[in-house]
Amino acid sequence: MQAERYIAAADLGSSKIALSVAKIEGDDIQVIYYKETPSDGIRNSYVFNPKRAAGPLRNAIREAEEELNIKILQVVVGLPRYDVRQEIASARMERSDPASCITKDEINTLKSIAIDSYPIADEAKEEIYGAVAQSFSADEELVCASENDVVGVTADAIEGNFKVFVGAQKAVSNIDIMLNEVGVAPARKMFLPNTVARAVLTDAEKENGVALVEIGAGVTSLTIYRGRLLRHYSAIPFGGRSITTDIKYECGFNEQLAENIKLAFGACMPDKLQSLSEKIIQINDEENGSYEQLPVKYLSEIITCRAREIIEAVLWQIQDSGYADKLRNGIVITGGGANLVNLANLFKEMSGYTVRVGYPRSQAFSAIGCSGTGEASAVASIGMILEAKRDYRLNCIEEAPEEAAQEAAPEENGEAAPAQENLFSGDPNYAPDDIITPRKQKAAKKPNKFVSWIRQKGKQMEEVAEGAFDSTMGSLFDEMK
Repeated sequence: MQAERYIAAADLGSSKIALSVAKIEGDDIQVIYYKETPSDGIRNSYVFNPKRAAGPLRNAIREAEEELNIKILQVVVGLPRYDVRQEIASARMERSDPASCITKDEINTLKSIAIDSYPIADEAKEEIYGAVAQSFSADEELVCASENDVVGVTADAIEGNFKVFVGAQKAVSNIDIMLNEVGVAPARKMFLPNTVARAVLTDAEKENGVALVEIGAGVTSLTIYRGRLLRHYSAIPFGGRSITTDIKYECGFNEQLAENIKLAFGACMPDKLQSLSEKIIQINDEENGSYEQLPVKYLSEIITCRAREIIEAVLWQIQDSGYADKLRNGIVITGGGANLVNLANLFKEMSGYTVRVGYPRSQAFSAIGCSGTGEASAVASIGMILEAKRDYRLNCIEEAPEEAAQEAAPEENGEAAPAQENLFSGDPNYAPDDIITPRKQKAAKKPNKFVSWIRQKGKQMEEVAEGAFDSTMGSLFDEMK
């Protein structure tokens, strides 16, 4: 029986940070905490100001620790969704024993060769966020086969084609700086399109062809699946916040009031609101004693104009991907922006596809008494937990010794905290089937004592027998109390 462990995941959005904590027991996932906090220092899902971004994340982690009575040492975070380009990479490998069957290890080696050999123009500015296998060939007998088909056959050589996703290196280093400011270590940094799909899409949708549209505050991303593989990814730099900004300037409100009105009364397609379109919102100004009136129909017209612009951009990207006529399961919209009333109907009217709103699949986890986990805005955070659960060595929560906590915290005199590990720096043997671990980054000049302590504790926990585990955890929590 596998030991009980915990995973903490933070979705760094342009308008909010969604922090979730889950308890993992074998294959069972129980989300025990989920809360959304307004973010700062993040634009288009990119941490441009690590110092400002660290404040809300630090507060969110502190609230979770106080409520759950635990200590969060690591968090799983996502990489930026915007300004990521996809490239084609390929690799070929001659086999030493052609008479033997191709193994999974050989496929993983081929994947690593493709990533390591991909030429990045400027490694100081760009970095590989992830890669997805597209097809494999074994000699001339097996061409354009899937990974499952090529494993087990005999061949003199194998060849693979991959899609590589390249993004800004500074975006990754800013995440490390932010986490240093908070005083936690990066457990994993994930390429989010695939993790969101894991939380939302069914196997049938991935097989038959589907377009997953995640509408965030600052970024709207498009991920296309066909044959259970990620075939295309792209993003546009506007989303729900653009709608809020339109309401703000058109009506003369501040941003917070515009956001609240959008959440409470926001809807698309004013002609289909029936009696609701006749309602009038009265906004009282307590400073000067006056009030303003805003017809719901006029509000809906403002929202619909921007929503149509977003949908048109998404449909153009679908057409440009080459999969427009292969989406048998249509479009799935998710993210916080998918909660707008009639947005799915507007998508369907403009595209002609079948459209549904995607929520985290309740079959994949349990969250009794934990509100918010079933909403479309929680898909990224829940998806990261589902993906991280596959690494059975990962444990984000323990009782930290006082001296380790002091070493992990930033210096009070303003000196920089110790550098954290870089992208995908963890167990080198961990690599999910569909996402390939990018090339390793250069080692830091000074070792991180905080990360070393986490690894040491992880090894100790693996050596503890099942009978001694409960008593060990009990003593740790007693010390923390």
